Amino acid sequence: MATLFRWLLRLASTAILLSVVVVGLVYYLASRSLPDYDKDLTVAGIGAEVDIVRDNAAVPHIFAASDADAYFGLGYAHAQDRLWQMVLMRRTVQGRLSEIFGRRTLETDILMRRLDLYPLATRSVASQTPETLAALRAYSAGVNARITEINEHSLGRGAPEFFLFDAPIAPWQPADSISLVKLMALQLSGQFRDEILRARTSLLLPDPKRLADILPDIPGAGTAALPDYASLFPGLQMPRYAARDPGTSAYKDRLTPFAERGFAGASNAWAAAPARSAGGGTLLANDPHLGFTAPSTWYLARLELSSGGVIGATVPGIPAVMLGRSQKLAWGLTSSYLDDQDLHIEELNPENPQEYRTPDGWKRFQTRRSIVEIRGEAPVTVTLRWTDNGPVLPRTRFELDAITPPGHVVSMNWTALSGSDTSVSGALRLMAAGSVQEALDEATPLYVAPSQMLTLIDREHIAMKLIGAMPLRDPAHQSQGRMPSPGWVEANRWQGVFPDSENPVWTDPDGGIVGNTNNKIIDRPFPAHVSFDWGDSQRVMRWSQLMQGRQVHTRDSFIEAQLDTVSPAARTLLPLIGRDLWFTGEAAPEGTPERQRQRALELLADWNGEMNEHLPEPLIYAAWVRALQERLIRDELGPLADAYSHVEPLFIERVYRDVDGASAWCDVIRSVAVETCSDIARMALDDALVWISERYGTALESLRWGDAHQALHRHTVLGDIPVLRYFTNIRQATSGGDFTLERGRTSGTDPDPFTSVHGATYRGVYDFADPDSSVFITSTGQSGHLLSRHYDDLGTLWRRGEYIPMSLDEDLARAASIGVTRLLKE
Repeated sequence: MATLFRWLLRLASTAILLSVVVVGLVYYLASRSLPDYDKDLTVAGIGAEVDIVRDNAAVPHIFAASDADAYFGLGYAHAQDRLWQMVLMRRTVQGRLSEIFGRRTLETDILMRRLDLYPLATRSVASQTPETLAALRAYSAGVNARITEINEHSLGRGAPEFFLFDAPIAPWQPADSISLVKLMALQLSGQFRDEILRARTSLLLPDPKRLADILPDIPGAGTAALPDYASLFPGLQMPRYAARDPGTSAYKDRLTPFAERGFAGASNAWAAAPARSAGGGTLLANDPHLGFTAPSTWYLARLELSSGGVIGATVPGIPAVMLGRSQKLAWGLTSSYLDDQDLHIEELNPENPQEYRTPDGWKRFQTRRSIVEIRGEAPVTVTLRWTDNGPVLPRTRFELDAITPPGHVVSMNWTALSGSDTSVSGALRLMAAGSVQEALDEATPLYVAPSQMLTLIDREHIAMKLIGAMPLRDPAHQSQGRMPSPGWVEANRWQGVFPDSENPVWTDPDGGIVGNTNNKIIDRPFPAHVSFDWGDSQRVMRWSQLMQGRQVHTRDSFIEAQLDTVSPAARTLLPLIGRDLWFTGEAAPEGTPERQRQRALELLADWNGEMNEHLPEPLIYAAWVRALQERLIRDELGPLADAYSHVEPLFIERVYRDVDGASAWCDVIRSVAVETCSDIARMALDDALVWISERYGTALESLRWGDAHQALHRHTVLGDIPVLRYFTNIRQATSGGDFTLERGRTSGTDPDPFTSVHGATYRGVYDFADPDSSVFITSTGQSGHLLSRHYDDLGTLWRRGEYIPMSLDEDLARAASIGVTRLLKE
């Protein structure tokens, strides 16, 4: 027995020792790629010494003798901290993920090849301004200098992820940076998904009144009646969603750049003129909303250029401060929701499937073969097809098989499918602009895609303009771009784009305030309408109250608005859905569902709509309205109800106000009884309370919204791997919700429907009364290296609603530095 014990002890000791050795070896190899911020390095490609001063948040302040050298330094800094992120994004847009991830990313690669974004980016290089070309080349040289240093000094391959997913790193090129802008355009575009959903719903709900309920227009001038989807294709047998195999598009891939409906981008931005500022200077606040990732999309940086200092948020791989300020100008971006995509149904020639129908007869597809390499498997050859209307998409993705008649395919037209895209030139010209007017005249016309709302301030003026190419459609377009339309009908084809002068712009308005929360910005008739589908009908109401609630604003009042957690949707909907349930006075014994319902209603009756993480009411309310919408739509839509994963306040308001007979949704069509809207509200509340009790217990007063509403910043690749995910993912309890200015868009899907997955990945507030008092923050940290203390340090401040100084004071940056990297001329 003693001998057995000794052997077991030896085996256990050996196992522990081996584990320690393995962990130590892994740590050593991973730590080799941690960047050293305090060093001298001799490099080729610069004209003079470049200083990269890292402040105490690891924000690089780049000082150089020329603009080209400054961009070189930015490229080097990006590659120091985010090389894996840059390479991953480049592989995504190239359609080359499967070379390192295998078959799991094959469909994404094929889709990216079909869109042809990288070849279009390569063609766009020649269209850039001379200054932009010089910047792109210098930036690429800086990235490549870091890659060379990694290879020559065995610096752990540049990032820990490269040990798990081994692949050679090709030198960076100017086209790579342009392609990443196109990738951002893809991530921020979602109009084609709205077209698909509208068509699918139309096939089930031929009554246009009911379609207008579930997919409501933002209140304003009415829209002319549209045909139902099936009528666009007379004589053809249209598919119905209920008859479709729900498994045909079940493919999920976290590496896909195609955002799900409702997650294609959102943002807030507002500005105040000197007359509305307590300090007498202009003010600007901006918080763009993107999917939460670790690390964040954004990377803070400061460059000292010949035009002066520029500081703000960059995207690793792109040599531009996308959001931020210079000494003379500040700018912010929000999603415009411009309808810049159209789907077309293309008829195949039954005699020759290599041809499609056009207004002038049959025409051959433009085709090209592309070989997709797959790790560990034989490569796949894909035939890419293009029509006059754009690339052909596969029927198996985006539920296209549910709306495509037999003998037809779907193509997509999109402003980003341009081989002369000068958006990068626009971003660089914006950084050099010395005034609002100069930015409007010289920078904004260069933007193509993604379309955004650009908010600008200089020391005296404020402005807001929609930037990006606006498609020019025929006034006789059959669906007005709201649903897929026959591609062979001339009226459905684009006629180019509007001139930049037609893009909406507001400069120095009388009220002294401009802003955008993705709300409807203009009421112009089609085709100059901008969009029928907007991202916000709720936040704008709260924003208007906060802006008009005081005569003058300060930096701190703008911060307060950014962090506001009151839900106007909750304030509107609760009195409607609960009007017949409040204070009924019915007796209910302890432990019964009726008693629990009474407790919930008592809590909600005293609630002000604040989605505070420490309160129980937001969780009760959110669960209630989610269950309510499910009960309202499930019997009419069947499996299609799964596509409506988020509560639409305008839909519920229409139902409970009985707008155009919308209360018809309350009756369960498969039951004998005729249910009222009060019946459905009561049953939905009971549903919600059962769900809450199963997840969080029955003590309603002890509930916390933050237990359900946790911001999940997921590592794109390692975030789902057991054990590793606990080191790479960042999870934080947060306030806010889908319809608050401090927006925390929820996942909307089980098992954790209220996890916050999309929100303000960057916040900045700029005050030209005292520019160096400006502040900014990102949602994670500067480093993409999970062993770095800067991997999540800014995320702690972000979660608490705090910021770091945004100063162009060189002495302050050097005094607070944690290291200076000196790049010396070879």
